[in-house]
Amino acid sequence: MERDMEIKAPRVRLEPWSETDLGLLRAANTPEMMTHLGGPETEEQLVKRHRRYVDLSADRTGKGRMFRVVLLPDGEAVGTIGFWEKTWQGQDVYETGWGVLSAFQGRGIAAAATAAVAERARAEKKHRYLHAFPSVANPSSNRLCRRAGFSLQGECDFEFPPGNVMRCNDWRLDLDPGLASGPESAEAE
Repeated sequence: MERDMEIKAPRVRLEPWSETDLGLLRAANTPEMMTHLGGPETEEQLVKRHRRYVDLSADRTGKGRMFRVVLLPDGEAVGTIGFWEKTWQGQDVYETGWGVLSAFQGRGIAAAATAAVAERARAEKKHRYLHAFPSVANPSSNRLCRRAGFSLQGECDFEFPPGNVMRCNDWRLDLDPGLASGPESAEAE
């Protein structure tokens, strides 16, 4: 019977980005994966981004972190996700972004990774909000934001990569569990 079927969310682990992860960036640098991000990057751009990811993951001041998304139990690296500081509309916030390799999309991996990265950002106790800026033309990422508990703030122009202005949705997640969930939830922790 259909009601007996249980849909299980995939289990993922976030592992800090490291020197060995450049191949994962290359694997994600396809026209399909980069269509909403200005298209594939050059090798030089990939190497620079990889360096930024390595440096961000080594930082311990709360500026953010980058991770490879590992699918369990096999331990295969299937994507990237992270959070980093940004000033948005005069306020210091975290921004997040993700990518799951095409062969692994549609399984809930990005949703599981987004929930995990929100917890990592929340644990920093540095910024109240986590924002995501998917293109308005990217229905999958916009659905993911809604499912992950982000609230739509509206449309905005967003420059990514530098020199490429796109129309995006501004999604915001409140990282302050005391204010977001009420006093009962804060006491139960």
